[in-house]
Amino acid sequence: MSQQPTHSHKHDHGHAHEHAAIRGHAHGGSCCASDQPAPPATVRLSATASADARLSRFRIEQMDCPTEQTLIQNRLGKLAGVEALEFNLINRVLGVRHSLAADDVIIEAIAGLGMSAEPLDAQGQASPEAPAPVRKPWWPLALSGVAAVASEIAHFSGLAPSWLIAGLALLAIASGGLTTYKKGWIALKHRNLNINALMSIAVTGAVLIGQWPEAAMVMFLFTVAELIEARSLSRARNAIGGLLQLTPEQATVRQADGQWLELDARKIALDAVVRVRPGERIALDGEVVSGQSSVDQAAITGESLPVEKAVGDKLFAGTINQAGALEYRVTALASNSTLARIIHAVEQAQGARAPTQRFVDNFSRVYTPAVFALALAVAVLPPLFMAGAWFDWIYRALVLLVVACPCALVISTPVTIVSGLAAAARKGILIKGGVYLEGGHKLDFLALDKTGTLTHGKPVQTDFVPLDPAYAATAEQIAASLAARSDHPVSQAIARPALEAGEALLEVADFQALAGRGVSGSVNGQLYHLGNHRLVEELGLCSPQLEAQLDVLERQGKSVVLLLDASGPLAFFAVADTLKDSSREAIAQLHALGIKTLMLTGDNPHTASAIAAQVGIDQARGNLLPADKLQAIEELYAQGHRVGMVGDGINDAPALARAELGFAMAAAGTDTAIETADVALMDDDLRKIPTFVRLSRQTRSILMQNIVLALVIKAVFLAMTFAGVATMWMAVFADMGVSLLVVFNGLRLLRK
Repeated sequence: MSQQPTHSHKHDHGHAHEHAAIRGHAHGGSCCASDQPAPPATVRLSATASADARLSRFRIEQMDCPTEQTLIQNRLGKLAGVEALEFNLINRVLGVRHSLAADDVIIEAIAGLGMSAEPLDAQGQASPEAPAPVRKPWWPLALSGVAAVASEIAHFSGLAPSWLIAGLALLAIASGGLTTYKKGWIALKHRNLNINALMSIAVTGAVLIGQWPEAAMVMFLFTVAELIEARSLSRARNAIGGLLQLTPEQATVRQADGQWLELDARKIALDAVVRVRPGERIALDGEVVSGQSSVDQAAITGESLPVEKAVGDKLFAGTINQAGALEYRVTALASNSTLARIIHAVEQAQGARAPTQRFVDNFSRVYTPAVFALALAVAVLPPLFMAGAWFDWIYRALVLLVVACPCALVISTPVTIVSGLAAAARKGILIKGGVYLEGGHKLDFLALDKTGTLTHGKPVQTDFVPLDPAYAATAEQIAASLAARSDHPVSQAIARPALEAGEALLEVADFQALAGRGVSGSVNGQLYHLGNHRLVEELGLCSPQLEAQLDVLERQGKSVVLLLDASGPLAFFAVADTLKDSSREAIAQLHALGIKTLMLTGDNPHTASAIAAQVGIDQARGNLLPADKLQAIEELYAQGHRVGMVGDGINDAPALARAELGFAMAAAGTDTAIETADVALMDDDLRKIPTFVRLSRQTRSILMQNIVLALVIKAVFLAMTFAGVATMWMAVFADMGVSLLVVFNGLRLLRK
């Protein structure tokens, strides 16, 4: 609290650069090799960057899993001029950094993989002339089902001729499985054994050994399961995108002649004045210029209660005006509103693979070829060396191919992570990647800044004690003049009485901020210091009598700031900050979760202890400079703790960056906080941190459930396959059934 920088104590660009640099150093490595995410998932194809390289984005409807990513990466990697690829699988968006003359070359290359690439503009929107996605007709799948069932009935009845059974089976495969065959053939051409390739091989093998009805039923069941799975994935995909629908397309704007006109919100310029009636949604970010009302901000901050708004207060796009009419000045374009930035940040976070997801992807790359080799061995070795029947062992090999497909494993992690990110965003918690969502369950120690985090950050002056009463007025005026030059909350509290009274301030020359100690400057040619106890000691101007006076106030939990000249202290001011109502409850919830707490502040140790006692914090340290806060985090790491840090200012940047998880306070409307924090709390409510920890633990639990579920069920069916009990249609149920189970299990997070 006694740290007084010249810059804002909120997240600014200095914080951004420092945070990013330190965090990069602390974690290091690439997306695939460490916990450092690269949102979205970026693949570099060229070591050098071309000066004329540009980024083109495409929506590829067929790209929604690592299988398609691998195909695209291998295909575009052969094109000269393509330098890097950015994959956002959940939103089916591909970014290509290239120096090609036109995008047509990329579109044609992707078309060669059986996929369609739709160019997007800088805002991620498709061209108005682009054809709308064509919905597939339902009747081919229905025909496939009818033909497959008819083939099974004809086979079991024993009355139908074999040509009829085969004809019905071929009709079922052709009407329901041509897409699978096409994808499978493309994958095989590119030496990629994905689920479509495995299924195509299995169905073809069943046909070749005369298992017509089973081949037909396998293809039909697989197509149905794929359809259900796609619909389920769409729910996760749309969880964040649906937020865009919160902003109205039109807004009422004041014209130059004073008239009000309905305009497209995307075309409204900065500083335009917009009117919003009671009950309407706010179309753009802005600042109230007229009126008073209450606004439901749940979509942005997760607050359950409406927030009162008056002149000068911020408004966020997508929130709901409730009581009275408001007029506000637009402060951000539609494409750059807080809501738009939240959506963009979460979309980027989806591209950063969490540790579990990276493990699963790497596992499947080894697992799938191994399974194919095992199936080949099962088909060939027993008949050659164990006198086994070719038909039986080839059939078991085909069943093995279907059962062992890693589809459920691969798809379980991204669905769970995206559901967790979306659930957090709905609660006003912006998580910058799956690595942070999954890593939250490890936290066992949380360090917290005091001012603006545990307290409101708007302290008020409670005491003024002039050490020479004859110069009381002069000392107060000099102190206010120095304090007005700093925007630290303590300085503002000292300057506020003079500013509100309209008193004239003195001119300050050679103003200087002394990090963690105070400020200094010359007034009328005389150098003065305004700072904390640490500064007094550094200047060698402390005395036992002064110590005793300060001790009385500091034991009351107040921060003491002294005005000094070359001869010694002239006066001191006591400033007190008020605790947030939510702080005590948040600390209690953290303790209930088994997380210990430590307060790190620049305030004196007495104030730190008093505030810590009021809130229930385990440990408190005062008189800390930014480097001291960093050292405190390092000490906790050395003791084996997994540490998080909560802060709201540039003085917290080193500690925030070094902590395993950095939580930024007061992120609503602050660009840099959203850009740099691991987790940004969209309001000042600390209770969102225990909510985040619970969500992280739940996400981790579901991820483990999905992996165990997929592996155990596959192991059971593999054993049944070797025993000769499992059939091909049972194998489809085993594979796609598990896929659907893990998808639905992951989607549970959206209902919490």
